[in-house]
Amino acid sequence: MREGGPDDALATLSLLDKATEWLATRGRTAQWGADPWSSQPASVRRIRRYAKEMTVRVAELEGTVAGVSILSETPQPYVDSAAEQEMYILLLVTDRELTGRGVGRALVDDACAQAVRRGIGLLRTDCYDGDGALVRHYQRLGFRPAESIRVYRSGTADTWPCRVLEMRV
Repeated sequence: MREGGPDDALATLSLLDKATEWLATRGRTAQWGADPWSSQPASVRRIRRYAKEMTVRVAELEGTVAGVSILSETPQPYVDSAAEQEMYILLLVTDRELTGRGVGRALVDDACAQAVRRGIGLLRTDCYDGDGALVRHYQRLGFRPAESIRVYRSGTADTWPCRVLEMRV
């Protein structure tokens, strides 16, 4: 595990592209669509901004980026702030080729450690809640569902089902 930064934006986009492709080949395009993140200028700007302004944590396996988490002390704009100080996982993505190797668990454990180092007792995140699979995955990692919300997609009347999750650290 290492501290990341702006130089990790391209690796993060590559992981997101792979994850999007993996979801699309399984017919699960409701989460992120089917287009690569790297082909969407707004998504590229967002990841570059996160990599520059937020806490970036990079999991490496045998010298290769295996996963990335982006942490903040404020939630996504569509999520209400907690009633107490919090650490928020804005993004967590792992290399789909390394599924089952514990990369996601290591990133969540690292986020917990980052929160503890800052004297923060609450770790939160949010995820797609269309079929519940991702929520169940986060529950296996120690989170508990806290709130369901509908997130409006920019420029459309469509909404995205979202679940906010939390854990005490």
